[in-house]
Amino acid sequence: MTAHNQHSETNHCAGCGVALQTEQPDQLGYVPAQALARTPIICQRCFRIKNYNEASGITLNQDDFLRLLTHVGGTDSLVVNIVDIFDFEGSMISGLARFVGTNPVILVVNKIDLLPKVTNYNRIVNWVQRQAKEAGLRVVEVVLCSAKKNMGFERVIEALDMHRKGRDIYVVGATNVGKSTLINRLIRDYSDLDAELTVSQYPGTTLDLVRIPLDDGASIIDTPGIVYKHRLTELVSKKDLMKVMPDRPIKPLVFQLNDQQTIFFGSLARFDFVQGERQSFTFYVSNALQAHRTKLERADELYEEHRGVLLAPPSREELEELPKLTKHPIRIPKNANLDVSVSGLGWIKVNGTAGADLVIHVPKGVKVAVRESVI
Repeated sequence: MTAHNQHSETNHCAGCGVALQTEQPDQLGYVPAQALARTPIICQRCFRIKNYNEASGITLNQDDFLRLLTHVGGTDSLVVNIVDIFDFEGSMISGLARFVGTNPVILVVNKIDLLPKVTNYNRIVNWVQRQAKEAGLRVVEVVLCSAKKNMGFERVIEALDMHRKGRDIYVVGATNVGKSTLINRLIRDYSDLDAELTVSQYPGTTLDLVRIPLDDGASIIDTPGIVYKHRLTELVSKKDLMKVMPDRPIKPLVFQLNDQQTIFFGSLARFDFVQGERQSFTFYVSNALQAHRTKLERADELYEEHRGVLLAPPSREELEELPKLTKHPIRIPKNANLDVSVSGLGWIKVNGTAGADLVIHVPKGVKVAVRESVI
């Protein structure tokens, strides 16, 4: 064994205690070789948490994630589940109720800054409570916030203080719901950043958790994000993600449509109004996406000729990487007050009361759901 190897093996990160290594940047314990001269030596991840507040980007597959949740059920703690109001169905963790045991759950609904300005927040809270109940999840409180815009954050802290009763807090959520932004706020509000962040391993897995010590001896435990393949946001490239995920309040698009009309959003989604009286539909999608209206009979041809060019994003090359569009026929009954949501893209509110037959085309695997209207 060379002296150098021995040297790097005996070193552990002063922040989280993980063994340091200089070979694999995407693995735990990575430290750039030039940083070995520093004292104390901390791994790149602790360095980032300390310096840039960049939380870990390690994500999990479903099985590992469920194993982790089962472990949480065996503890006495407060569970904070962060969901994204813009992709509510897609960011809900299915079966969460079964895994967290008797632990209380606070549902923190992030990104409310994306909702149109006139939104009535009390109605949103009631809507979220009904949706959670339908999903079999008992929540002690629903809190709306925008971690990015710093709205409602005091409410989150108050809710944690009220329900924590000295226990550890586990934070769970899918990817892209703003979990790290929220955790970073908690670190700022709740803990002395010079305190050592620890990373602990779950038995039987290669998962690591960031523990943020609180003043009373308990911790906030940040669990890795779960990747849900049924969300459009997980399928598109980084640059298209910027177009698909809105970064400012949505200006809803209202279309008065006759049946046999189609609307494309790039080559990512297609909405067919097949049958029904003339009526209006409101589209809640990122305003960076262009809508193209055409006749249903021309839609296939338009797609073949113009996908990835006029109908973009994504580009032609990137379209090759995406699963083929598949059809979801949907019947909206009379006098229903319903949305059709496309996970990761947004939702369509059906405004008429006469009912409608629709077909939604999205890449295979992306979740399409019909729900009570949110707005």
